[in-house]
Amino acid sequence: MGAGGRAVQSATKRVETDPLKRVPVSKPPFTLSQLKKAIPPHCFQRSVIRSFSYVVYDLTIAAFLFYAATSYIPMLPPTLSYLAWPVYWAVQGCILTGVWVIAHECGHHAFSDYQWLDDTVGLILHSGLLVPYFSWKYSHRRHHSNTGSLEKDEVFVPKQKTGIRWYSKYLNNPPGRIFTLITTLTLGWPLYLAFNVSGRHYDRFACHFDPKSPIYSDRERFQIFISDAGILAITYGLYRLVVAKGLGWVLCVYGGPLLVVNGFLVLITFLQHTHPSLPHYDSSEWDWFRGALATVDRDYGILNKVFHHITDTHVTHHLFSTMPHYHAEEATKAVKPILGEYYQYDGTSVFKAMYRETKECMYVEPEEGEDQNKGVYWYKNKI
Repeated sequence: MGAGGRAVQSATKRVETDPLKRVPVSKPPFTLSQLKKAIPPHCFQRSVIRSFSYVVYDLTIAAFLFYAATSYIPMLPPTLSYLAWPVYWAVQGCILTGVWVIAHECGHHAFSDYQWLDDTVGLILHSGLLVPYFSWKYSHRRHHSNTGSLEKDEVFVPKQKTGIRWYSKYLNNPPGRIFTLITTLTLGWPLYLAFNVSGRHYDRFACHFDPKSPIYSDRERFQIFISDAGILAITYGLYRLVVAKGLGWVLCVYGGPLLVVNGFLVLITFLQHTHPSLPHYDSSEWDWFRGALATVDRDYGILNKVFHHITDTHVTHHLFSTMPHYHAEEATKAVKPILGEYYQYDGTSVFKAMYRETKECMYVEPEEGEDQNKGVYWYKNKI
């Protein structure tokens, strides 16, 4: 461990058996530079060959699943085919979520040392999943620049109590929470892209497909056109497939897995940034370092590997977003002793966690009686 790590070894260790314990909101006793020195230097090196190996690996599995599904499921009796297709959707959706994560790495310039290569690979992979690559890249970059900020964060920005909808009290029950989860996981991603639902408040309509959207600066607008062109190209390709193969075939082969991908990326992001122990800050308290630490690592079991560890190394990712995913586990192990109480990990079952967070994290408010921390907001659920 580097000298920076030795200087702060006295930092209090996180009690991982109590994942709901609130993280500290005071200025950390360590710096970003000290964290970086604690990480082996090779963790920051990006390899074109290694990065492409993950692309080839994921796409090879996806191609095999496509071949198996289209070749053998139609041969099954109708009853069995109705069971086989959802299995294909789930497995293929998980593999394609891994592809989505690699394109996400491209957006962070974590794929290679060449920006043009990152953008080319990212545009192709994301377009194939109907994601506007450059549009998302720039809004996501702002999310990383403003994580934990109530005014400037870009995604899953919590409402204050005065901003919750009138119908929220009718959904604050088990059936309502399940309905909310299903709606969020199925419609959340397209609604975010098209209407900025759950995103930052803008003074006018914000849309990821609109080059004139307030999300983007003038120098970024041309690339939004490129993103739209990628989406249109894939959409046209899907139209031609519908003409040739039929709508049912396209929905079974492509639509089902895509629905799973969209659901997972919403779930992953939701659980990374929504937790009873995590604070949010207004402009009087927010700073980048504490905001970047206001996230949580989760355990998805075997899917951690399938998703290239975006799930269980997210804290490190927010601190060093250009680090490739294949070094994130090692880097996380290196910084955890230094982060101490500032590191948040929750091994709660994903199914249990998504219901608990939907129940407990309805809005944010400052803690009563803490005048010195009026700009620090915590999740509440009392309506």
